[in-house]
Amino acid sequence: MSQIADLKGFVSYALDCTRFRLVRDEKDIENDELVFSADMAHQIFGESESIFGYRDLKIDIMASAGPLDLYFDISYTKKVEELHTEGLKADDVEKSLANLVENGCYYTNLSEFKRVIASKAETFQPLGTKVDEFRYPVDGQARSTQAATRTFEVYVSGAEDTEYMKFHTRLELFSFFYIDGFSRVEIDPLWLFFTIYERYGTDNNNGSITENTSQPRYATVGYVSVYQYYSYPNKIRPRVSQILILPPFQKLGIATRLIKHTTYEYFRKKDNVTDITFEEPIEAIQHIRSLIDTKRCKELSAFARDKLLAGFSREMLRQARENYLINPKQCRVVYEILRLGVTDIDNEEQYRAYRIEVKKRLNMNYSRHRRDLARAKKRGVDVTAALCGLPSVSERIESLNAEYKEVEEIYGQVLQKLLAEV
Repeated sequence: MSQIADLKGFVSYALDCTRFRLVRDEKDIENDELVFSADMAHQIFGESESIFGYRDLKIDIMASAGPLDLYFDISYTKKVEELHTEGLKADDVEKSLANLVENGCYYTNLSEFKRVIASKAETFQPLGTKVDEFRYPVDGQARSTQAATRTFEVYVSGAEDTEYMKFHTRLELFSFFYIDGFSRVEIDPLWLFFTIYERYGTDNNNGSITENTSQPRYATVGYVSVYQYYSYPNKIRPRVSQILILPPFQKLGIATRLIKHTTYEYFRKKDNVTDITFEEPIEAIQHIRSLIDTKRCKELSAFARDKLLAGFSREMLRQARENYLINPKQCRVVYEILRLGVTDIDNEEQYRAYRIEVKKRLNMNYSRHRRDLARAKKRGVDVTAALCGLPSVSERIESLNAEYKEVEEIYGQVLQKLLAEV
């Protein structure tokens, strides 16, 4: 028992001991202000996100700011000995990290990593074709007298670009720590990647390039991956798959810019795009998307107050798609948000009509499943087990009410932001 208790001191929580740093020059290696943490580690170290075998474990992952050459520094004060733990071995931390890197390309020698930074910082250039440029703070926003304007550029690349894909695999390492359920993309010409870089100058290391600065340098910010699905008969339906903005660049409005302008403008100019969809977006991304789409559709004639109160219509679908490439599922969300905005919640009849319509949509899959089971039963199929697995009517009503309350709260947040921007 005492031996087991002793071994507990050799269990580390991955999120506590893993640190990241983006390095623009050698000075940044020792700058603790640049350190940021992981959001998750279960995709690397298992569901418990724990690492066995080390005391005072520290995992430092550094990446050169532009090309993202990687350096792993794994340190500890003590490691378990196999002889005294009945065959228990320490987890191979370096191997776990190496599995995330294409072709095992990373550094463990700090001096070598420093030489790589020095040799590549000046020469690294964004890969792909430039499709957007913007600043932070954006034009028209109040600027702090002490904060320089920062400049960002977006470049699009295809999966057939082998040089870009080598770079992208290094960028994907971060996705394992920040995108739940992440998996590497397969090489397919239908993939497009919108990669964001910050442009800065040598005399303004952690800010933007200035008018008098020569030889601009670039730091990698993040990316958006889009898969161009086929849409009958001769069009495509781009689906935004992953959005990653590295922590040092978050809360600068970059994700909003990418959704609202960059990807939208890129596909809007093409004549073979049906609409743009998103692959199970996280709550924050869906919130941004809903705010953007609601603001746009609010000005369309199909979404006028009287039309909203009359119910969801094909005209709404048509106008949303033709004007803003909004797909049917998202159009329905936009309609429900805008209808809530024109619904008098003090009018019981009007408010009840709204709740019923939203609940019908929320209950659609459940109702369809019950109908399918009923049809199967009529054909003589034994569906007893499947029916037993379904919640009772009272249970479903209770869960449906909870789902509705959650949806209305989210819609209310979108409407509040919409009003704030007016």
